[in-house]
Amino acid sequence: MPSLSLLLHAHPALGFWTALWAAGLLLLLVARRPLDGRAVALWALGALSVVSLVPPRGGPVPGLARTCDLRPDHLLWPTEWVRQDPRAGAVALLLLVGVAVAARARWVAVAAAVPVLVEVVQYAVPSLARACSVPDVVPALTALAIGAAVGICVRAAGRRLLRGRGARRAAALAVGAVVVTTLGAWTLRTDPVVDPHARVALEGEAFHVPGRDAPAGADALAWPESGGVPGEGTPYEDMSRTALRDLRLLTAGVDGGPGLPYAGPSNNWDYFWPRDGAFVAVALARTGQAEQAAELLALAGDLYLDPMYGFDARYLRDGDRVSHDPRRAQVDGCGWVLWAVHETGRSRAADVAARVDDLRDRCTDQLLRATGGGSHLPAPGQDYWEQTTFDHLLGASAPVAAGLRLAAADYRSLGQHVRAEQVAAAAAGVRAEVDRVFGPGFLRAGTHGGVDAATAMLMPPFDPDPLPGVRAAWLDYQVSALRPGGGLAPGSAWKQDGISWTPEVALVAYTAAASGETQIAHRWLRWLDEHRAPWGSLPEKVDSQGRPGGPAPLGWTSALVVLTLEALEDDDARTDEDRKAEP
Repeated sequence: MPSLSLLLHAHPALGFWTALWAAGLLLLLVARRPLDGRAVALWALGALSVVSLVPPRGGPVPGLARTCDLRPDHLLWPTEWVRQDPRAGAVALLLLVGVAVAARARWVAVAAAVPVLVEVVQYAVPSLARACSVPDVVPALTALAIGAAVGICVRAAGRRLLRGRGARRAAALAVGAVVVTTLGAWTLRTDPVVDPHARVALEGEAFHVPGRDAPAGADALAWPESGGVPGEGTPYEDMSRTALRDLRLLTAGVDGGPGLPYAGPSNNWDYFWPRDGAFVAVALARTGQAEQAAELLALAGDLYLDPMYGFDARYLRDGDRVSHDPRRAQVDGCGWVLWAVHETGRSRAADVAARVDDLRDRCTDQLLRATGGGSHLPAPGQDYWEQTTFDHLLGASAPVAAGLRLAAADYRSLGQHVRAEQVAAAAAGVRAEVDRVFGPGFLRAGTHGGVDAATAMLMPPFDPDPLPGVRAAWLDYQVSALRPGGGLAPGSAWKQDGISWTPEVALVAYTAAASGETQIAHRWLRWLDEHRAPWGSLPEKVDSQGRPGGPAPLGWTSALVVLTLEALEDDDARTDEDRKAEP
């Protein structure tokens, strides 16, 4: 669960309400008044109300659009309550209420009305930095109903089982046995065995170029020449050309036209991740494919976007939501998309520009809601590791700060100065929170989790002036996460399976190039070049023996390599200009 200090920092009214409730409870005890489940229900309903309806600690957030998400699909059903989801808090509170007042119909009715009234107020007062949402109400009411049913069953069973002293003793022993067994099983649990020399199958040979005579293949071969090829004339030219051809193939839609780029040629990667897509869009824009980059972002603007929690983790290639293994929303998605919107510039056709501008507005609003206008970090959730966690993670929070900062720059250039100042203040607030919670060591989860590739997300170009301690953590990651194959794991605390992950290596290379750390950039570029698939594509993984594995190409890695080479060319150009300027 998120730490109590971070929870109360984001919602100080919850602490005040709990203190007030505890004081009232103490007075009732002093007065020897009988207490029952209504006291618990009162606290739970009050907690839900103050968290949902009291403005953020920084005060109301002006300028947010009034919105209500009426889509009843992809709800948080009971089978998923144990998974991390920001809505789990309301579910737990209503479940508690249901159990506590199951025998009191009026209380159950009042409890059922509270979530609905909360959503109505959130719609009427958007400056609360919350969003009206049917996906919020349905799980809460479901939890209330289940809690009431459980409460009624427990009450009935208790009356039958606890009619004598012997029965009460037997029940106590049974409960004790369950508790002891559970604690014992938890204590004696063992971590799964990890093979330190795991092998990953390589996929994608048939995908690479479907035939020089086929339209898609021929187009992909000629496509780099229509723009620019970063690294041309260097030892990396072939890797760059192949990466660009692969990006062209990955961005071909299901109907043959421009589409959302999928991650790689494998069944489990045949989806669009907003995070990956943002990097692909920037790579396209930097290599003379501005129209394709703008169209990609316009297509991303047509995707479902939760107004409070952001993009889904991934989408089907046609833009529909994923029903099988849906994975919850990932708040970093809008941060990366705002970075891509800024980096791709304003060279867009009028109809596409309007769609991208709308995407910027919706993503900015979503991040303002998620951070209370910059007064706190987003709710705990998944980062690029895509593992269930209840911690605040650096990899989820850092892109939010970068995205808001660049959105503010866009609004300023558009002449929307009031909006720009509001968003800039939020960006500064989130950045300060990142420093407070994660600095100076910048571990993945603040106080634990080791260093991971998210340290690169606080380096240039994402943050032009890194926070104190960031560079040291970034360098530490490159040592502590090193794997036998010569690459990097996602983090130093990642399982010891010997696997190197190319997106993390390429992310470090890109930030090194953008920071002027050319030796580090070249080190990782050489490693990536040496560990390509036999058909030239960049794979997702490399095992302990240096063998490529996973889908090849991987779009995220391909885009990062192109961006790294482009950043190195920019650095060389600046160096030449400096030399010419010398007397």
